[in-house]
Amino acid sequence: MQIKWLEDLLALSEWKTFSRAAEVRCITQSALSRRIRSLEDWVGVELVDRGTFPVQLTAAGRSFCEEGRETLTGLLKLRSALREVERMPGRSLQIAAGHSLSMTFLPKWLTQFHQNNEQFSARVVAANIPDAIIALEEGSCDLMIVYHHPLAPILLDPEKFRSLTLGSDAFFPLCAPDKKGQPLYRLPGTSARPVPFLAYTATTFLGRVAEIMIKNGAKVNVLERCYEADMAMLLVRMAIEGYGVAWLPQSAVIDELRRGQLVRAGGDEWSTRLEIRSYCSVTNKNPTMHSLWKSLEEASLDLHGKSAD
Repeated sequence: MQIKWLEDLLALSEWKTFSRAAEVRCITQSALSRRIRSLEDWVGVELVDRGTFPVQLTAAGRSFCEEGRETLTGLLKLRSALREVERMPGRSLQIAAGHSLSMTFLPKWLTQFHQNNEQFSARVVAANIPDAIIALEEGSCDLMIVYHHPLAPILLDPEKFRSLTLGSDAFFPLCAPDKKGQPLYRLPGTSARPVPFLAYTATTFLGRVAEIMIKNGAKVNVLERCYEADMAMLLVRMAIEGYGVAWLPQSAVIDELRRGQLVRAGGDEWSTRLEIRSYCSVTNKNPTMHSLWKSLEEASLDLHGKSAD
């Protein structure tokens, strides 16, 4: 049994619909349904009455939720206490960052921030967005830095969590060039010559945004999914080798674009911008976190003030 299965059931119990619970858990509805089924197989009884709307738990499901919630709370408190013992000494922060951002944006951002603010030590954990959200909610990290897109929002209670925009990143389709420097593949593709598609796995945030770009494109894309990965850096390597087209954040491919290893496979109609957002809990008691957040708020106000001018 996996803890995330129990968390899925608790979300379904609260929100009463698979679609809403899946949004809160930052996974697809089909993935949530599969995980609930896996939990039921592990328990050995049905936990959800799928014949009702809104969705109701069975008597066994309600009992399992009650006991499971207490057990989960105890485990998370124990883990938090054990991690606190291992916290870095002095002024320090625990940061959970999206995989791509942890390798591209975060190191440069920390350098720039330290040039104008007090120094602090940082322990960075690279994670997918669902796991980063869980870490933030459980208090396992002080700061979460992830991508945000209005059509794939992160659903966090604004009364419990603060957020600020740190920057933005372009997100566009790229592929390897041919010998003349032109793209090997061009969107939208045709039925006679579909474009090989290097895709993210279904539960990833960038995968959700890429699917939105494909669905909302000016023309119908004819794509042939030939490879999947859960990290942008893996898709970068496959794209460079000429396997197909991948939607990638600009920050992850600056060097590859400069060297001509990757080129745009489609125009602006296939592209979008991603916000880079920071999140923290309003109940966070780390003084270093409070100092950092105050500095971020001041920088945000200065930026908006200059924009207004």
